[in-house]
Amino acid sequence: MPEYKSPVRDIKFVMQELLDCETHYQKLGYEDATIDMVDAIIGEAAKFTEQVIAPINQIGDEQGCTWNNGEVTTPDGFKEAYQQYVEGGWPTLAQSIDFGGQGLPHSLNTAISELFSGANHSFAMYPGLSHGALATIEEHGSDFQKNTFMPKLVEGVWTGTMCLTEPHCGTDLGMLRTKAELNEDGSYSLTGTKIFISAGEHDLSDNIVHIVIARIPGSPEGSKGISLFIVPKFNVTENGEVADKNAVSCGSIEHKMGINANATCVINFDGAKGYLIGEVNRGLNCMFTFMNAARLGVATEGVAAAEASFQGALAYAKDRLQMRSLTGVKNPDGPADAIIVHPDVRRMLLTQKSIAEGGRALVAYLAQLVDIGHASKDEAEKAATEAKLALLTPIAKAFLTEVGLECTSHGIQVFGGHGFIKEWGMEQLMRDTKISCLYEGTTGIQALDLLARKILGSKGEILKPFGAEVTAFCVANAGNEAMQEFIQPIMTFGGDLQKMTERIGMKAMQNPDEIGAASVDYLMYSGYLTLAYFWAKMVKVAQDKLAAGEGDSAFYEAKIKTARFYFQRILPRASGHAACVENGAVSMMELAEDDFSF
Repeated sequence: MPEYKSPVRDIKFVMQELLDCETHYQKLGYEDATIDMVDAIIGEAAKFTEQVIAPINQIGDEQGCTWNNGEVTTPDGFKEAYQQYVEGGWPTLAQSIDFGGQGLPHSLNTAISELFSGANHSFAMYPGLSHGALATIEEHGSDFQKNTFMPKLVEGVWTGTMCLTEPHCGTDLGMLRTKAELNEDGSYSLTGTKIFISAGEHDLSDNIVHIVIARIPGSPEGSKGISLFIVPKFNVTENGEVADKNAVSCGSIEHKMGINANATCVINFDGAKGYLIGEVNRGLNCMFTFMNAARLGVATEGVAAAEASFQGALAYAKDRLQMRSLTGVKNPDGPADAIIVHPDVRRMLLTQKSIAEGGRALVAYLAQLVDIGHASKDEAEKAATEAKLALLTPIAKAFLTEVGLECTSHGIQVFGGHGFIKEWGMEQLMRDTKISCLYEGTTGIQALDLLARKILGSKGEILKPFGAEVTAFCVANAGNEAMQEFIQPIMTFGGDLQKMTERIGMKAMQNPDEIGAASVDYLMYSGYLTLAYFWAKMVKVAQDKLAAGEGDSAFYEAKIKTARFYFQRILPRASGHAACVENGAVSMMELAEDDFSF
């Protein structure tokens, strides 16, 4: 099993040197978030990750969760690790001080979430879902709901879930059948079945707070008639204490491809007591608070998977001896050279490294945008921030999980036959990561959201704030000769993206299927280009540090060389996606349904 090491140096590079988190935090009023404080928190998170969470990753996969008469038991060590997580104050980090939180920035918490996910994806999901539940209640809940549910959720002694999917409907939530009937006391009775509920039942916390979508009788059909409810596993007293068991039960847990140590549950509501969040029939609007937070979290999972797989593959490639280098013996004292000398192994390792580090920069940038949305008093700044988040969230979620999954495949490949053997842990990373491509809307759903609803729906207006930022960076570095190999491709691919968008819009007026046919390739093109921008920014920081003679020169030189690999060997993939977009929908749609045969 690979020994996970928290990538502290690179996290600090991204937060402190690339994104200047100190200035960012001070500007937003996070006065306690000094560099010393950030360093201390990340350091402690690294210790907790490596000493507590990582060691139970493999046993969690082997044992999985067990279901018995409606109760779920997590694998050995999970309950004790979660108790240490709570005692360490980790759930409170970025939560409101009004409800017992520490009031630190969301972006700091995001960096720590990557460590937890990279070390143990299954474990990280238990507290991870609580963040979305908290964000939803805090933004849309009543004072009663906030005071009743948030303190224990913030503390971590209660956990949260998101209950959307039903047996007959997944993405098309308008088809839901779960109903909510008004009680005399103003609460509701919910009846229905939800499936694929992550962390829906477990033995880690004293209560589980379900955030549930349902339809009130008489509401409109489809998504316009969806309302949102808080439904606790145990009813809660006026003082916020656990009372009697609510009519909520776990019917079973799924037997899955991966994340076996996280319980994925069938949850039955049999007249369960719940509380309406927000307005009647406005549930989907409220739910997007949870879903958007979750999508950034899932993007982080993609980065974490790429990093973990890279670490395992790198250690093996340095140790495994196979064949001699084509350019001459590199290990004269051994029977063969380490496989890291071979170009194809380096291709896979550098793919993993460039995706992990570029993705980390993108996620950290988005997390800082969330900080601005929470704390800025500048309405114009917040509006631009919201546009950037709306544009980049589906790109980050879908692109980083797709390439993150690719990186786990490379990890297996570097190990050769040993990568297919469970004891090495590399195949677990791939199994655990595939779900991230499906969570919170599949890649296809994210792509439609990006292209149809946001870009074409806004007539391209949503592209302008982030596009202006990228353009400003390119213009500022136009005279820097050392930056040209990175600036020119961004300008070329960026110009082509604009033309591609216009052509899709024109085609779609004649045939709406052109949008669906182009959407995934369009998103992947956008993802490769977006990562190129962040790699170029990292190069500029590294060049400046080297010129000033500051810091670890080897680290900065490696940044520039990794960026060069990305621009020369990864970014060109975007051209293939552009060609697919250009070829349109005809070849996808001309085969009749009856001709799909075997």
